[in-house]
Amino acid sequence: MRAFGPVAFWFWLATFASATTSDLSSAFQDILSNTEGNARYNYPTDLTRGIVPKGIHSHNDYWRSLPFYTALSVGCISIEADVWLYNSTLYIGHEISALTPARTFDSLYINPLLDVLNKQNPASPFVRVPTTHGVFDGYSAQTLYLFVDVKTAGDETWPFVLKALEPLRSAGYLSRVENASSTTITYGPVTVIGTGNTPLSQVQPIIPRDYFYDAPIPTLNSTFSNITSLVSPIASTDFAVQFGTIHSTNVAFNESQLALLRAQVAVAHGKGIQLRYWDQPAWPISLRNGVWKLLWDEGVDLINADDVAAAAGLW
Repeated sequence: MRAFGPVAFWFWLATFASATTSDLSSAFQDILSNTEGNARYNYPTDLTRGIVPKGIHSHNDYWRSLPFYTALSVGCISIEADVWLYNSTLYIGHEISALTPARTFDSLYINPLLDVLNKQNPASPFVRVPTTHGVFDGYSAQTLYLFVDVKTAGDETWPFVLKALEPLRSAGYLSRVENASSTTITYGPVTVIGTGNTPLSQVQPIIPRDYFYDAPIPTLNSTFSNITSLVSPIASTDFAVQFGTIHSTNVAFNESQLALLRAQVAVAHGKGIQLRYWDQPAWPISLRNGVWKLLWDEGVDLINADDVAAAAGLW
């Protein structure tokens, strides 16, 4: 039987049972109708059962009716939260006018992340050594990239971001660079990447470190040529600035656009750095989908999406 998340599983059972009533014996119908709540059909880490991780970045994730959980439910492996520092508290929102006392970095991201990860790493008489599995039940080694977009002054705000990460840090859930001789990142369930006003000076020279930096794609071979994947596992840039406005729904890049894209992918991948382009066209839908497919086919690692359900269902 196909694996489903808890909500999807019971919905499937109800649909299956009602759609095939005439084809099933009364005994089999009785089995289907009495599975809910039965310990044989549930297990401790089944919160994200059946969710397949996908190379999708949940852009401005806090705009969703249910931040974090909506992206998680469709398999996004990357989530973006904009933070504003006021009176020692990090608030979440795209603009100052969108901030509210209830919507904080802790309430919308740190606490939900910690809750999900604790569910995926339960204490159990079967577990001899504590685990640090990721958020996806069937893909426990997959990290979740948490982009923290600093909106207020970086030098002042970033230390508060690091302080807010302490519950994840103390639980051993953060990806990290262990020491100065490290050649790879030790990946954990969550990989924190500072973007926006995040100061590079508070990231690059720090060792050991359990946070990273969102480097600019266009200058990885010039101004930022000293950036490695240990500093920036993912780099980003503005799609429209790089490739201009695309109006044709057939999304045919001209030779210079395609050459630029391929050159940027080659440079980043040569450094072991993944890529993400933001500010892609959102409409017409056929144009948006075409850009997503083109970027994916050319090796871009994260598809920047506002409509994460559409991106998850496109392929």
